[in-house]
Amino acid sequence: MVAELQNVEVDYDRGRALGPFSLAIGAGETVALVGPSGCGKSTALRLLAGLEQPTRGRVARAAGRGETAVVFQAPTLAPWLSARANVALPLELAGVAKAEAAARADAALARVGLAGAEAARPVQLSGGMAMRVSLARALVTEPKLLLLDEPFAALDEITRRTLADDVLALWAATKPAIVFVTHNVEEAVYMASRVVVLSKGPGRTAADVAVDGPMPRPAHFRTEASFRQTAEQVSAALAEGVGSARSEVG
Repeated sequence: MVAELQNVEVDYDRGRALGPFSLAIGAGETVALVGPSGCGKSTALRLLAGLEQPTRGRVARAAGRGETAVVFQAPTLAPWLSARANVALPLELAGVAKAEAAARADAALARVGLAGAEAARPVQLSGGMAMRVSLARALVTEPKLLLLDEPFAALDEITRRTLADDVLALWAATKPAIVFVTHNVEEAVYMASRVVVLSKGPGRTAADVAVDGPMPRPAHFRTEASFRQTAEQVSAALAEGVGSARSEVG
């Protein structure tokens, strides 16, 4: 186990945002969280990252300091720094020598297809390139747990699909556990070995669906019958979770 949420609940002034909700993440596992807006998906991710504490319940994280990396929906790059300097920053903050940090940053940028763009500033990068820099920055520390909060939401479909394959290729190299939030059911089924469906907020587990098939995904995986069937299963669970929550409110 790399991380676990045990019957967590999160309350804000406006009311409960999540829970009770439990989730265990195994080493090397890829898990997608899907659910309607406001169900607490991002809240669950923040709990796993240690960025927030539950109101009730317990968070267990086996990954130590520096072994968890988070990629948000926006690339969150420092605009005054080059791509190399942005990627090297977490290493330098951890005490790695500047020259070594720069060399490891260049290697990470090359792994995400940005060799030659090391000196570029964020304003010179496309949305997809900026997200690649953000991924490189997350992966440069070789984390045991990689958390992705809708990282492709603002990108076009072609770029989304390319980056999905890139993330899976990067996963194959070092096998971190990955948990990512998405609203896109097909993206969830494509990228994850397991899809956890949350009900309408406060989110609870509506379904936990295993996804068959090799990782990384082979070409034309999206056209296979098993992919379509699993996507329909997740969509049905999502619709049922929203309906059940409405019935409880009613």
